[in-house]
Amino acid sequence: MGTANGRAAVPRRKDLLIARDPSGSLSLVRTRDIWWAFNPAGQCAQTRTNGTPGGGPAVVAVTEPAPASALVAQPGAAPPTGAPPAADRPTVAHEGILRRQSLRESAARTYARSLPIVPVRARGLTIEGADGRRYLDCLSGAGTLALGHNHPVVLEAIKKVIDSGAPLHVLDLATPVKDAFTTELFATLPPGLAADARVQFCGPAGTDAVEAALKLVRTATGRSGLLSFTGAYHGMTAGALDASGGAQDVRVTRLPYPYDYRCPFGVGGERAAALAAHWTQSLLDDPKGGVPRPAGMILEPVQGEGGVIPAPDGWLRRMREITSARRIPLIVDEVQTGVGRTGAFWAVEHSGIVPDVMVMSKAIGGSLPLAVIVYRAELDAWEPGAHAGTFRGNQLAMAAGAATMRYVRENGLAERAGTLGARMLAQLRQLAAEHPVIGDVRGRGLMIGVELVDPERAVGEGLGGDRADQSDTSVDRSSEDGNSQDWSDGVAESGPAPAAPALAAAVQQECLRRGLIVEVGGRHSAVVRLLPPLTLTDEQAVAVLDRFADALAAAERSPYRTQPPRQGQYRPEQYRQEPTGTSC
Repeated sequence: MGTANGRAAVPRRKDLLIARDPSGSLSLVRTRDIWWAFNPAGQCAQTRTNGTPGGGPAVVAVTEPAPASALVAQPGAAPPTGAPPAADRPTVAHEGILRRQSLRESAARTYARSLPIVPVRARGLTIEGADGRRYLDCLSGAGTLALGHNHPVVLEAIKKVIDSGAPLHVLDLATPVKDAFTTELFATLPPGLAADARVQFCGPAGTDAVEAALKLVRTATGRSGLLSFTGAYHGMTAGALDASGGAQDVRVTRLPYPYDYRCPFGVGGERAAALAAHWTQSLLDDPKGGVPRPAGMILEPVQGEGGVIPAPDGWLRRMREITSARRIPLIVDEVQTGVGRTGAFWAVEHSGIVPDVMVMSKAIGGSLPLAVIVYRAELDAWEPGAHAGTFRGNQLAMAAGAATMRYVRENGLAERAGTLGARMLAQLRQLAAEHPVIGDVRGRGLMIGVELVDPERAVGEGLGGDRADQSDTSVDRSSEDGNSQDWSDGVAESGPAPAAPALAAAVQQECLRRGLIVEVGGRHSAVVRLLPPLTLTDEQAVAVLDRFADALAAAERSPYRTQPPRQGQYRPEQYRQEPTGTSC
């Protein structure tokens, strides 16, 4: 149920009653027999217990700051007086949850380290934490939430399945829900693929879909090699890791991915993309190149974890030509770029290519776990059971996913993402002109990256530098005739400044202080990433960029900008500052 200002009303429960006073200085919460009063800073000001506690509060929550002169309370409720014990305060409860998480969960946890929040409610762009603070979420479940949190069409689709009595777990059996999902999915595909496609439902994560794609092309071709690209990220299972940029000791041939800002050839632009394509063709055609014809090539149309690096459309078309001419299946990983994120429903549409295999997850489940591959029928050489998974029949995810894809398609959200994303990129580039620490602003649609650098350090000094160490006197640079040879090309000295991962971490934390959730990624963890939902409004986009600009300025003044961030230990004193600005 909504409120007059358009925000979602706080749900009513028997053990949770909420009162508000119109002046805005206090928010009141009643949990069973205890009344709590909170000031706008989220601090508990006073309390009163009515009768016997009855087992203590089941819920401790803070409403948004309420309107102090008059009190609008629940019928029969007594006004709060007194002060609660510190252990019962919501902020302390929030901190206790985080501490227990750090004690119980594995050292492999990631987002929880840099984003120490405890979400309890969410709607659209906004998350409310257990400490009562509100955040604008520009992480969106790493791109999963195309429509933001708890969109009405998604909730209604889930509720409809639950209320129908339909089975929630069916392995790979056919159901009306699955049929509707597949029909909607095929309606969004590039026509050249949809006309003769097959779909394989995989385990619930994108990495399993990558595994399925690799297994598929190896089965279909009878070959085992694989082509992938520097900077790639395809998941955390063994085969997906082999194809990712950080892999070691694997039988995967790594090819240069066009990275305009830190060009591996030192030239950038269209010339760099042409060189990368030429390198690929030359390597495949060289009988002494050490690369037998592979089972497939896998690439991302925009490298997300690699630093939000869009592939040039011309380069993608060239990769399609090279693979087609050599009968090498082309796998395109659309796990993060799909369902409108880049300004087209599928990112391959920008270049017009039709891949042989498309890997899909994240947004196609409408916020719930779901992963599939769609591929040309001629590759369907699997035996029954060749790829399976217990949870490949997630009915709730299929219903939510079909509703999400339909809503994106019918409401033109992909086109909207392209328009709004271009505007945000332009505004960030204006910000870059005022802040030399912004080395590059790039992205496509609502998949945006800001690479931070240290302009005071020389090129080649540390992370991301292009210049080799010229101080090694043990290297003989003279030619056979005794003349000194300078093998430098003069490019490195004018290359980009070294990456600044400590500054990026500081920006992320300053954003969090201001109620903005962003991610940090890229080659050296120096790229601040924005992945807002496709439902982002113009006003929300302004609020996001204002908070980011303020956070960047604060981080530049921070003593932590040149220090590596400490990971794994939650320090609550860092996050008690109230967010500035107005929540959207």
